[in-house]
Amino acid sequence: MKPTILIIDDERNTREGIKLALEDKYTVLLAEDALRGLAILTEKKVDIVLTDLRMPGMDGMDFTREVSSWEDHPLIIMLTAYGSVQTAVEAMKNGAYDYLTKPVNLDNLEMMIERGLETQRLRRENEALRQKLGQQQGLDNIIGNSKVMQDIFDTVRQVADTRTTVLLTGESGTGKEVFARAIHQLSSRAKKPFIALHCAALNENLLESELFGHEKGAFTGANERVIGRFEHADGGTLFLDEIGEITPSTQVKLLRVLDTHTFERVGGNTTIEVDVRLLAATNRDLKAMVAEGTFREDLYYRLNVVNLVLPPLRERPEDIPPLLNHFLQHTAAENNKQIDGITGDAVKVLMAHTWPGNVRELRNCVERMVVFARGATLTLNDVPANIRQAVSDQFQAPAEEAAAELAASENHLDIKANERALILQALAECKGNRSQAAKKLNISRRTLHRKLNQYGITGNN
Repeated sequence: MKPTILIIDDERNTREGIKLALEDKYTVLLAEDALRGLAILTEKKVDIVLTDLRMPGMDGMDFTREVSSWEDHPLIIMLTAYGSVQTAVEAMKNGAYDYLTKPVNLDNLEMMIERGLETQRLRRENEALRQKLGQQQGLDNIIGNSKVMQDIFDTVRQVADTRTTVLLTGESGTGKEVFARAIHQLSSRAKKPFIALHCAALNENLLESELFGHEKGAFTGANERVIGRFEHADGGTLFLDEIGEITPSTQVKLLRVLDTHTFERVGGNTTIEVDVRLLAATNRDLKAMVAEGTFREDLYYRLNVVNLVLPPLRERPEDIPPLLNHFLQHTAAENNKQIDGITGDAVKVLMAHTWPGNVRELRNCVERMVVFARGATLTLNDVPANIRQAVSDQFQAPAEEAAAELAASENHLDIKANERALILQALAECKGNRSQAAKKLNISRRTLHRKLNQYGITGNN
């Protein structure tokens, strides 16, 4: 069977020309805009998507963000006449596999497609293997040794196999979707679909069509019936990310589905009943939005039956070393690099960083370090300069005792030694003032007191 390629471009000559060049080797599907492309993807299995960047309605970036959130999604290659490094970087951040500028060099495009198909094949094989071995079940693939994370794991286990709606809150990059998948995998719905939708990527009309589907002729461009996410998730779980971005009108319709388990497709009058467990996530303060009148109070309480608050990485620095080890192993394997470990001074700097992008930022940082590594052991010089500078602004000069402990560490990832050294450093810089040291370390004074006892550190208040 030929691999299937979907070409999305509002320029007819472009899509027809690329189709002519590819159709001998591939099954080629065409769409004139992103909405039509989404409709095709819900009905057909596609391996590679070639999408234009600038299109009316939903543009290529929003399309990429949306499709990249799907399970077993096709690889996306961005096509644009507005070629720049910035555009390429943004496209990759949003989930694109690769990037080409117009006019498209067909030889380069075919080579890129072949690489993409091989990547897709390996990804699907690995996914099948992980499923077979049970490595993606529940919480097994989530790293967190800190007490706050262990408490969250306990909550997940308690609520997973219920119908309870869970609201996951936390900063961007804290792993809200990862935990939503874990809840699904630990439930009796695990063999049914897990469907994710990022609400912020779509305007009101597109969002309602994505949620509830639409009938043929419901609006301009609705050339056929499209099944929405609620129907696709029937029997399983629907995860709505950035729930705080939906409009009041959509809030009303969503509340009705939660209360009655029924809805109608856009442009239709047939009532459809579904059995869907809803999980929602946001990095916004929904309670404050309720007070402001921008989010419905009844929907808020309907969503907030269980509130799972995911802490930022800076509040659990003890989880950084095991996360580092995990990301190093996986990133090195994916990039065919030999990485044996990371030095203590590099770990110290990474633990001291505040990580505004949280676990996602740490993962991207590790990938960059591995790709540009000068040797088998990562050193302080391999840490991105912006992170070294940011940490330097917080900690100007290492305490003598801390430096000695770090230098004496035989294990590259000796968690306790590195953490103890950081605490000693902070105390030295704050002249023994524990309140100031706790503030510098971005932990509570109570946590600092507990760790001082744990590591046998004595000193002034």
